[in-house]
Amino acid sequence: MGFETIPDTQIQYGLISYDSDGKERLEGGKLMSAALLQKLKNNITNVFFFCHGWQGDIPSAKHQFGAWIKGFDQSADKAKAASIFPGFNPLYIGLHWPSLPFGNEALGDGSFAAESTESVGDLFSDYLERLGGIDDAGVELSAIANPLKVIVDAAKTNVAPEELPPHVRQAYLDLNAALGLGSEGVTAPPDADRGEFDPDFVFEEINNEGASFAGFNLGGLLGPLRTLSYWNMKKRARQIGENGMHLFLKDMLQTSSAHVHLMGHSFGTIVVSSMVGGPKAQAPLPRPVDSVVLVQGAVSLWTYSAAIPLQVANRKGYFSPILNQNKIQGPLVTTRSKFDGAVGILYPLASKVNGSPDFAPGLPEFGGIGTFGIQGLPDTQKQDMKMLAAQGNYAFAPGKVYNLDGSEFITKGGGISGAHSDIAGPEVAHAIWAAAFASV
Repeated sequence: MGFETIPDTQIQYGLISYDSDGKERLEGGKLMSAALLQKLKNNITNVFFFCHGWQGDIPSAKHQFGAWIKGFDQSADKAKAASIFPGFNPLYIGLHWPSLPFGNEALGDGSFAAESTESVGDLFSDYLERLGGIDDAGVELSAIANPLKVIVDAAKTNVAPEELPPHVRQAYLDLNAALGLGSEGVTAPPDADRGEFDPDFVFEEINNEGASFAGFNLGGLLGPLRTLSYWNMKKRARQIGENGMHLFLKDMLQTSSAHVHLMGHSFGTIVVSSMVGGPKAQAPLPRPVDSVVLVQGAVSLWTYSAAIPLQVANRKGYFSPILNQNKIQGPLVTTRSKFDGAVGILYPLASKVNGSPDFAPGLPEFGGIGTFGIQGLPDTQKQDMKMLAAQGNYAFAPGKVYNLDGSEFITKGGGISGAHSDIAGPEVAHAIWAAAFASV
């Protein structure tokens, strides 16, 4: 962590890291947030936050930040910034948080298959840590460890049974309860916008459907474990964003007049939305942030909705207060691509815990922003449009939501995740710059 220089460039960014509990990690015995707040005093005019999705360690996060920020800084739009922001002097910040939703942070190599019996033995310690089953003193939490051991031991005997054994089903129910994962439907927080958890349904659904994804198997007996890990990472993304990162954002908005822009990718869209929203998405900010861009978001298409098409008492999405309370001065921009398998295939598959009927014309109950954009807003507030080339003119307006179809540019990638991470191109950078320019 600290101030990082991107290889073969003079481009520098601040790397700040949080642990699984949302606490900022020390850098040389000091808080990086304090160093960044101090750097703001050097006539910084604009702060650009970048938050990754499922990247579990620092090296992989640095690799992504390096690619994104290099492309952003070397964009032709940077020359225009000086005419928009007098004395333009940017500060780039990479936000790191530990996240391994499915157990393979890359996914693009096609290794999203059921573990062999030879490798299953290593899963207990991996998933125990991933699911928060070790306390600060290094002691196993029995409520998580005990059912997890039942599941892993069963997988050692038969990793791909024809049906879920009864004792394993009960272990999954116990583990779900120990993790405190809610089942409250699409108006709920990102980690609880699902129906009742049914291990048998998950086991059958992901294994039956997984066979059709170019031969990929989503985990055999361990499929529901991957799903619980996925939901737990959504919970972690929200909690880290709402707490430590939100407080850092508030400090920055209080101590500096710099323009603040946020970009999140994948599960990072939950993090940055939670940063802006604060606890329960209801916490006030000292002043609005300037722009937000959600790139290939692995968060519900309804989460910013003002009126979800459901016959329930509360029809608003969890993050709708961000728009209702005008916490974003400029535009809120999303990207989507038909070539993104991680959001287009894995997201709804992991969300179909007990069925997922279509309930709005052309829109599903469970789907990600990276496939559908933000929906459930009046046409006067949002606009669906194509992503433009790097020379295109967006003419974004402050206070509106723009869903960009990037299927022409977000196209490259392998394995089941597809083009999920193909976001370092000049077209994505141009959209982030355009959102920033439209905030003034």
